[in-house]
This record gives sequence, structure tokens and C-alpha cells, in this order.
Amino acid sequence: MIQKSLRALAWLLVGFLLLIIALIVLLRFVNPPTSTFMLGHLFSGSSHELRQEWVSLDEISPWVSLAVVASEDQRFPYHQGVDFSAIRKALAEYRAGQGLRGASTITQQTAKNLFLWNGRSFVRKSLEAGLALGIDAIWPKRRIMEVYLNIAEFGHGIYGVEAASWAFFGIPASRLSQTQAARLAAVLPNPKVLSAASPSSYVWERVAWIRGQMAQLSGLHYLRGLYN
Repeated sequence: MIQKSLRALAWLLVGFLLLIIALIVLLRFVNPPTSTFMLGHLFSGSSHELRQEWVSLDEISPWVSLAVVASEDQRFPYHQGVDFSAIRKALAEYRAGQGLRGASTITQQTAKNLFLWNGRSFVRKSLEAGLALGIDAIWPKRRIMEVYLNIAEFGHGIYGVEAASWAFFGIPASRLSQTQAARLAAVLPNPKVLSAASPSSYVWERVAWIRGQMAQLSGLHYLRGLYN
């Protein structure tokens, strides 16, 4: 009886894994119509209307890609979805009493925003890492960045850089400047508290830091692989 139950559970897990792989393969070519975070917003009863408009990476200013890489994941072009060196560094800082900081890559954030939920539990972080490894194995970096910039949350009910660009600056994402791109990237850690429209002194400090990192990464040349 126990063996049958274990066998059934194993087949269930295999089926679930195959379903996830098939979905990741499908989303390499088909734009996701929504995400778990957007669905969560719709069912939360929020008074803020959900705004999101899909655009291709070619319709997004390349400064935005560089700004989010400078802010969130500077090894994005080189890791395989999970940056193990960043995780080791974060753990070392935690042991040294500097507090626990996030080490999620852009790929992990894409997996979380698309399939999972917010939180810091071990189960969710493990699922996030596994999904990120699968996504990085199946999607090119260009596709990861495109999906990320179209589903990331930039404010209450504002998902994707095109909706954020119109909401905060009144222009399409293709026309965003370096500073505007840095302002959007600066609020990503906590878009419900931080504002790109009316930046606090803290946000302006982050903008200045991000601009400095963008220059230090050698500018747009750093992400030439996304646009070749």
C-alpha cells in the first residue's frame, strides 16, 4: 500500500515537472497573458486599476535593460539563472552580522513574478531557483529580459515598463532616457512603497548609484549580446 502511494506520488511529481517544462518551452515563443502577481492584484480587491501593455524588447529603450542589470543583477549575461557566487557573498555578509540581503537574479525574479508568490520561505526560494535554472536553459537571455521587463511591478497596479513609462513620464518605453530608466530600476525592490513618479531622497540616491554602475559596466556595450 505504501509502495503504491509512493509510486503514485512519484508519477505525480514527474507529471508536474513535465508540465512545467512544457509551459516554459511554450512561453519562450508565446507572450504570457498574465502572471501570478497580476492575478494576485486582480483578486486582492485593490482600488488601483491593473495596467500592463506588452512590447517587444526592440520597443524598449536599451537604457532600461542596462539600468535593471546594474541595479538587480550585474552578472546577468554570464550566470545560468542562479548566481551562486552572489548567494555565497550574501551568506558571508549575513554571518558577519551585516543582515540578510536578497541575491535573486533577474531570471529568478522572472520565475517568481510569472509563476510564484511573494515571500521568503525556503520552499518558495527553492522553487524559484529551480524554475530559474529551467528558464535559463530554455530561453535566451534576450527573451528573459523581454519577459521580465513586461511583467515586473513598478507601482500599484502598474506592470511592465511600457505601462510604467506612460504612467510616470507620459512617453513610450522606447523613449526613456538613462535617468528615467534608472528611476524605474530604483523602485523595483519595493514598488508599492518607492515611487518613480515622485522620488524620495532615498530613491534619488539609488538613481545616482545605478547611473554610476551603468557607467562602470561600460554602458550599453555591456549588454550587446541582447541586441545583436
